[in-house]
Amino acid sequence: MMQIRALIQEASHVAEARRTVTELAIRCGFGEVATGRLAIAVSEAATNILKHAREGELLIRTLQEEVTGPAAPQVEVIAIDRGPGMADLGASLHDGFSTTGTAGTGLGAMRRLATAFDIYSAPGKGTVLRMALCPSDRAAAPELPALAVGAVCQPIAGETECGDGWHASSARALSSLVLADGLGHGPDAARAADAARRVAAAHAFVAPAVLIGHAHAALRATRGAAVAAARIETEPGTLRFAGIGNIAACVYYPGTLGGRGNRRQLISHNGIVGYAMRKVAEVEAPWPPDTLLVLHSDGLGTHWDLDDYPGLHARHPAIVAAVLYRDFSRGRDDVTVIVCRRNSECTPPATRADDLASHGERP
Repeated sequence: MMQIRALIQEASHVAEARRTVTELAIRCGFGEVATGRLAIAVSEAATNILKHAREGELLIRTLQEEVTGPAAPQVEVIAIDRGPGMADLGASLHDGFSTTGTAGTGLGAMRRLATAFDIYSAPGKGTVLRMALCPSDRAAAPELPALAVGAVCQPIAGETECGDGWHASSARALSSLVLADGLGHGPDAARAADAARRVAAAHAFVAPAVLIGHAHAALRATRGAAVAAARIETEPGTLRFAGIGNIAACVYYPGTLGGRGNRRQLISHNGIVGYAMRKVAEVEAPWPPDTLLVLHSDGLGTHWDLDDYPGLHARHPAIVAAVLYRDFSRGRDDVTVIVCRRNSECTPPATRADDLASHGERP
């Protein structure tokens, strides 16, 4: 579940990112044409970062975690920078528009090449864009699961394995989401988190407290972990949550308080799953349309507010997760951010410049 991270700080990094994604595409069964399309899209994304922000990063992974996902994996690419942002995102998406004297085809090319494309940018707040590409132009569109999920999962600097792990399962009207943070970091923490992830996959859709009980038994042979679990029913629109340890969780109801969002914290209780914990208590919250659930490990600070980013809540959950990761990572631990939204109410991947501009990105 951890993404490949490609730092973009100089021209040679563009070629490195292109080679990395080409190797991944071949492993995923992409044909020659689809692999080339993906390589071009990644090159454009990396080049744009250098041109406009001087440095940034790409996060790359395969998409196959949802139960009802596509038969062949898609590849997701998230491009992140802290540059000046775009004053007019709608204009920037049209070919020929440039602020650096170039041909101005980068964003337009990425949008055409991608199966799904979304972007968030605002003056002074940098840019985050997401692309997903299929192995074939003729690939059947997957059935949408009940939950649209986006995530960033990265290890602490210097480690190759992440001590965090997560799993999402989704059926027509029922979804579950689990995040585990193994104690410490490195391989031992990763083993604990992976054990929790396997429990989540084997016991999808059970009550959160029951799932954590299964995890407690499975993690006894590990160093233990903090674990949070959510079970969401689209109808009647309810969310049940239980957590043990330092996983932060909140439900964000946008635009409910004088135009500002209402952020309800979901409480996790003290303990270590697999080592020592008291009886697990569940809490329930409403799950109306446009609601976001945000879970994150303690590698992310808690002093964020989506209302500081006008229009962000309407973007794909992966965009929301990437913005929080970019701006609030502590830098001294593994970090995972998971964001989800009811898919039937989720803004579809935008394909026109005015679609993207209509959600508040234009100042």
